[in-house]
Amino acid sequence: MPPKKLLFGTAGIPESTKGNNSVSGIERVRELNLDCMELEFVQGIRMSEKGARNVMEAANKEKIVLSVHAPYYVNLNSSEEEKLNASKERIYQAARIGSLCGAESIVLHSAFYQKNSKQNTYCRVSKALQELVRQLRDEGISPVLRPETMGKRTQFGTLEEVLSLSSEIEGIMPCLDFSHMHARAGKENSYSEFMTILSKVEEILGKESLSNMHMHISGIEYDKNGEKKHMTLKESDFNYPEILRALKEFKTKGLLICESPNLEKDALVLKKNYIAR
Repeated sequence: MPPKKLLFGTAGIPESTKGNNSVSGIERVRELNLDCMELEFVQGIRMSEKGARNVMEAANKEKIVLSVHAPYYVNLNSSEEEKLNASKERIYQAARIGSLCGAESIVLHSAFYQKNSKQNTYCRVSKALQELVRQLRDEGISPVLRPETMGKRTQFGTLEEVLSLSSEIEGIMPCLDFSHMHARAGKENSYSEFMTILSKVEEILGKESLSNMHMHISGIEYDKNGEKKHMTLKESDFNYPEILRALKEFKTKGLLICESPNLEKDALVLKKNYIAR
């Protein structure tokens, strides 16, 4: 079920967690008065089915909403069949284990353009995602796949590409990383620009899509090629007060995941600023 409000949480277990596992992280998220957590499978999926069910039990008990970030080692534009199949398998396994955790969204980095044109890359990514969605549906695996807007210009994942995939393929929805969009373009950092982004989402995917969003925010360092690294909000020029203002104006609901290096500190900054508006 889509959240009834905008939820704030961390990309992975909070830094202040006493244990180093997802269950401990969920408990710490609740202690911090945050609302959600993205399970980070970015270095590989090392969670068993039993472990996943324990995670779901903890999340239900603490009333914490979960999502998953699939492994980084994915390129749905690979010309090598072995690498393409391995990429699809990583996304599939992230969705399978994520579903057992109770996660409803699987965030993924789709591809690199490499030597292909943007149009050819789009077609290859679209084909692979259609095959994945069909496989998940056939096996009764329910989470939505969410291609992320990416911060480097060599990466597939502009706002337009992600929204187009979401409009064309049932079972695909966007993950909007506002910091990535800012880093990629060197702009997209004002209230009017944030409003334009959200207006595009509403125009292409319908007003109901704004009630079930998955979003990333962090401080970010960038250059002419786009993203270099994540930073704390305080260190960065990312204009987080204005994106919060725009999200409130659109009455956006869903998950807002903080990816800053200080995770829960900036997640709490975001939540407190949003509530104070």
